[in-house]
Amino acid sequence: MEYKSPVYNVIAVPIEKIKPNTYNPNSVAPPEMRLLYESIREDGYTMPIVCYYASSADEYIIVDGFHRYRIMLDYPDIREREKGLLPVSVIDKPIDHRMASTIRHNRARGSHNVDLMSNIVKELHEIGRSDAWISKHLGMDKDEILRLKQITGMSSLFKDVKFGQAWRPVEETEAEAEGEAAASAEGGK
Repeated sequence: MEYKSPVYNVIAVPIEKIKPNTYNPNSVAPPEMRLLYESIREDGYTMPIVCYYASSADEYIIVDGFHRYRIMLDYPDIREREKGLLPVSVIDKPIDHRMASTIRHNRARGSHNVDLMSNIVKELHEIGRSDAWISKHLGMDKDEILRLKQITGMSSLFKDVKFGQAWRPVEETEAEAEGEAAASAEGGK
């Protein structure tokens, strides 16, 4: 029999039948969860969650996709729009292989390359996107955008930046300089 990847058999499963696993070590910080919500709100569910079907309980146990599942639980607008159904790709593996699958899925996501992210910020800036637009659509705060701009070394990225007056050099008057010199001379005797 020819192998067929599970993704070719995505099914719509009522969220009430989906349960988290008890072993996933992955966690997502609040800013990334907000970005995941924005992504699902803007683009919809573009990837199914991966589950194991436990026929004895008629439940789907999550192998990968817990945070996409949480978005539907936590955001009524998403749940309503999706009619309470999540796209699920089912794998049929024993628990040890499901645990390994979970870790592989987590680790395979990788991380963002700072230089590539800097170039993306630069390109978005060059086509006219503001820092506010970049912040909203890429889920970055102002400091992160600033750091990524600094990496590119392009001064044009800072043409609209308002710099604060946190530090100003103080010019010494002649009298102040003479007073400090006299005090210093007395202390040295």
